[in-house]
Amino acid sequence: MPVMTVTLLRLAVVLVLAAFLVDPHLFQPLFEPLTQNGAPAIYDRTPFWQLAMAHLGIVLLAAVLATIVAVGMAIFVTRPAGREFLPFSRSLANIGQTVPPVAVLALAVPSVGFGLKPTLIALFLYGLLPIFENALAGLSEVPAPVVEAARGMGMNARQRLFGVELPLALPVILEGVRISTIVNVGTATLGSTVAAKGLGEVIVAGLLSSNDAFILQGGIVVALMAILIYDALGAVVRNAARRSGLARTGDKI
Repeated sequence: MPVMTVTLLRLAVVLVLAAFLVDPHLFQPLFEPLTQNGAPAIYDRTPFWQLAMAHLGIVLLAAVLATIVAVGMAIFVTRPAGREFLPFSRSLANIGQTVPPVAVLALAVPSVGFGLKPTLIALFLYGLLPIFENALAGLSEVPAPVVEAARGMGMNARQRLFGVELPLALPVILEGVRISTIVNVGTATLGSTVAAKGLGEVIVAGLLSSNDAFILQGGIVVALMAILIYDALGAVVRNAARRSGLARTGDKI
């Protein structure tokens, strides 16, 4: 697909999403056929832009926390002193994928209550694995001759890690962050089942009232947000690859 066409499609998605978040009633004629018995066509209990900001906020917070923990674990198990802890670290990172987010929410609510905290815990655990595995792969695949050259230049272990290994592994790590974040954009809708603010509120309201218009609105906004974030993070990954010298002509990350 031509670059200009892709750019125009991206711009159109951004404009449509922005218009809907600011004034969803502009789109009311599109959703009215999906309602029954005079039910409202547009969800208006909470402004859509507020729900979208709350939704993004919890996803980004979970991504930051998961990145810090997952990259930290990957660094530790790729050092000589931590290699024996690799199986344990991998099992820990797998917890979020082994235990469904709904189950994590159910287990967390009695301890931390309803709202943001149980949702954050579920998203944090669910987002660990892709970041950990990518960070592990990126750090493990740093060419040994490069590390040896850095050691020969007099760089200590800390300098080699932050000056050589992490910069070379960054594109792979960011790809893991990208995957984790996109998965959690959709998973975050479950937070509304435990009273966390977010776009899941619209979907839950639609399910409870059998209003297909509400369900579709929540689903469309989440999907468009996921597409835009995936696209934006993809550009960040490609830029990091170019800066690290790992991108080759024709590569697509």
